Amino acid sequence: MSVVSLTAVVWWALHQRAPRLPASVAGLLLLALALFVYALVTAARGVRWHEILRAAGVRASMADTQGLIVVGYMGNTVLPLRGGELLRVLLLGRRTDSSRVTIVGTLVAERLLDVLALVAMLLLLAFATASGVRGVFELSLAAAIVLLLLALALSTGRRLSRSWRLRGLRPHVDSLTLASRNLLSAQGVLLALLTAIVWMGEGCIYWLIGRALSLRVDLLQGCFLVVLSSLVAAIPAAPGYAGTYDAAIQLGLRALHVPGGGAVAFGLLVRMVIFLPITVVGLLLVVVRYGGLASLRRPQWRDAQATVDEPATVVGVVK
Repeated sequence: MSVVSLTAVVWWALHQRAPRLPASVAGLLLLALALFVYALVTAARGVRWHEILRAAGVRASMADTQGLIVVGYMGNTVLPLRGGELLRVLLLGRRTDSSRVTIVGTLVAERLLDVLALVAMLLLLAFATASGVRGVFELSLAAAIVLLLLALALSTGRRLSRSWRLRGLRPHVDSLTLASRNLLSAQGVLLALLTAIVWMGEGCIYWLIGRALSLRVDLLQGCFLVVLSSLVAAIPAAPGYAGTYDAAIQLGLRALHVPGGGAVAFGLLVRMVIFLPITVVGLLLVVVRYGGLASLRRPQWRDAQATVDEPATVVGVVK
């Protein structure tokens, strides 16, 4: 998928006008503001993960959750199969006495919140496009249906974990779903609101990049590009979502009638703002704070696997 997508994007870009990157003071300031917003968004993700971990009984410092969020994004950029998530589990597992299965469950809870936010944004964009500000009742109904389906899925998983066929896996299932079950609470609602703010911040980044290039991309259209690129990023691809992510951006810009040269420049700047800085900072954190690549020696990987194989103890209570 990456090879095909990247080849198509490169072939298309070579037939467009040469991209013109911002050179004015105003354009450079807008790019700096986009970097600042991305830093805030990343920090908000760290706060969200810290609260999810705390509710699941995992004792982790705010410094570690913030640092490992950055390391995780770095790993997702340079490693295949979202290897950054595995880095987060292994590195945090060494700094806490909690089960690694429980830590994996907190990552699952993060993804559930992200999916809910993206679905809500998708519905909002669809109704905004179709009927302007109308459709509030329909949007609320659709959001309620999504929450109901999530609750049914969690309830079904809970019932299956109690069945005799899965009785031997029940400790693992309980630990894995603990953080997700904790979302069915007042704290879960607050975390969902924080997640919505995070994704709107991502849309603001796209909007600021468009403004830096003097493109006609408003905040709503920036959110549309975020939703499209994030959904496409779920497709298995090479490290950094090479090709697939870029193709999604270009298809979205084409739908917004952004001209070729400006679209190429937009794609390049999105890569520079969202992927490059966090990858560099994540590598520095791995080397300076988490012991470098030598900390991921094979014996420790076996130790991590042994921890997963042991019966996990459920830590904390369902809020």
